[in-house]
Amino acid sequence: MTQCDLLIRGSAVMTDFQTIREGTDIAIEGDRILEVRPHGEETYQAGTVIEGKDRLFLPGFIDSHMHTGQQLLKGLVLDAKPVIWTRVMLPFESSLTPEKMRLSAGLAALEMIKCGTTGFVESGGYFMDEAAAVYGESGLRGRLSCSTMDEPGLPASIAMDGAEAVARADELYRNWHGKGNLKVYYSLRALNSCSDELIAMTAEHAAQRGAVLQAHMNEYQGEVDGMVARTGVRPYVYLERMGVLSERFLGAHSLLLSEEERELIKLRDSRLCHCPFSNCGKAVPETLELLEQGTVPGFGSDGAAHGGLSLWGEMRIFRSLMNAVYGVPRRNSRIMPAETLFRMMFEGGALALDEAGTCGRIKAGCLADLISIRLDEPRLMPTGNLLHTLFECGEPGDVQDVIAGGRVLMRNREVLCLDEERILAEARAYQKRAAGQ
Repeated sequence: MTQCDLLIRGSAVMTDFQTIREGTDIAIEGDRILEVRPHGEETYQAGTVIEGKDRLFLPGFIDSHMHTGQQLLKGLVLDAKPVIWTRVMLPFESSLTPEKMRLSAGLAALEMIKCGTTGFVESGGYFMDEAAAVYGESGLRGRLSCSTMDEPGLPASIAMDGAEAVARADELYRNWHGKGNLKVYYSLRALNSCSDELIAMTAEHAAQRGAVLQAHMNEYQGEVDGMVARTGVRPYVYLERMGVLSERFLGAHSLLLSEEERELIKLRDSRLCHCPFSNCGKAVPETLELLEQGTVPGFGSDGAAHGGLSLWGEMRIFRSLMNAVYGVPRRNSRIMPAETLFRMMFEGGALALDEAGTCGRIKAGCLADLISIRLDEPRLMPTGNLLHTLFECGEPGDVQDVIAGGRVLMRNREVLCLDEERILAEARAYQKRAAGQ
């Protein structure tokens, strides 16, 4: 018998964005997938066995852009008058405390696990050491950043100059990069909120450490216009002229792209992600052109304040937007097929995690980040095409098991890595305090 740590036996397996194999075993050793093969062809002796009957295992979802520090803002953003960043989000983030950030990270980790998300990119927040401690305990594959801005006029609690901002990012990197499943990225919160000096310093420190640099990009027309007024060129062109744009750059949102900017993204092989629910009130990206040029964006939730952290709905919203804006005028109902959307989730997400080729697929040698779906549910059966039914009808509540780096984080919907009862009790107490009860 071959030894392994964890054996999933006799399950349907979605090995990549377009392939489902029935009756399959998955052997996991350490944090990697040892073997994927037809059930019964090889006998394994495992410390833990999960029976795969009536289950579909697939790669864990990847949230390519989220905000831990906005977890406690649910219900306070929808239908708020523009501009929500300056009126709602910035004031709230400036009021965060270490205690609020620990609670936010605990709730975010629970929500992601119960929705089937195994990896995420935190776009930049405050008190990130507190969040990192929680995420480290959770076992999720996290990419963490400090919020980096030196714009004049910020609230006193978050105001800082460029040197201080970069020093905080360096400290987070020293403390947490490579700890468990965590890595640290450098972040430019938004180009309009960062001086030329801060942008150059942040990019330099990221490059010295081989770290990914991320930024909110081309999300609002006013943001683009502001950069043109300040620099004379559009945001991605500006980063290219600054020597910042590279294959180690992740541009969140990236909605309002010119042809020149798309060409630069292709030239530098930069990484992108879209946040459909959050973005749909701002612009619809030209993703078809990006895909045609070989750029595969990932999906992000943009944080819990924008409809929660479930990525199931984000994919479906995005398909609807693509069909309405591009498919209907072209009379093409397959403008954005389910396979392409899963490819963006898995391949685009793996790029955002800096794990291209090692995440987003169930294959020998890949990281063991996978989830299971219970198939014996009325809305999932019967089906003429399981992959399409999963896309159309799958929900967070169908997720039964969550594994990240070979560690079982949730089994039969019981979270094993965090104290869910305690975190929810703290959330209820916070809600009462916030309501003045």
